[in-house]
Amino acid sequence: MLGWIKGICFAPLLLTTVSTAQVRAQDVPGIEICTVEKTMERRTSCLQSNVDFLQKTITKLNLDHQQKLDAANRQIEALKATVVGLQKTVGDLQAAQPKDSKVDLKADKATEDSKKKADAPAAKEAEPVAKGR
Repeated sequence: MLGWIKGICFAPLLLTTVSTAQVRAQDVPGIEICTVEKTMERRTSCLQSNVDFLQKTITKLNLDHQQKLDAANRQIEALKATVVGLQKTVGDLQAAQPKDSKVDLKADKATEDSKKKADAPAAKEAEPVAKGR
């Protein structure tokens, strides 16, 4: 008896599930093969459906690509602004740098070179002394 009651309660649930499955089974938009249609009206309808699908797809793709182009152009403009800011910073740093510092850098290099040259002969003089022992 209990199994029969369960069956009665389960039947409406099963019918609801089946009926919603039929509602979900809709025609998926896309390109259809229209040559299989026998009548001219059905072929025309099929072809019009294909045309509508293609137009919607092209419109969607155009919108997507335009959004990507707009985003890229915004990024380019932001990068240009960054470059201008960096060029201004470099110009300010160059203007703030004393002109004598370039001379000092050359003098420092000359001093380092002369120290290296002075150290090199001293090392050569030390070698013969070491051989003599």
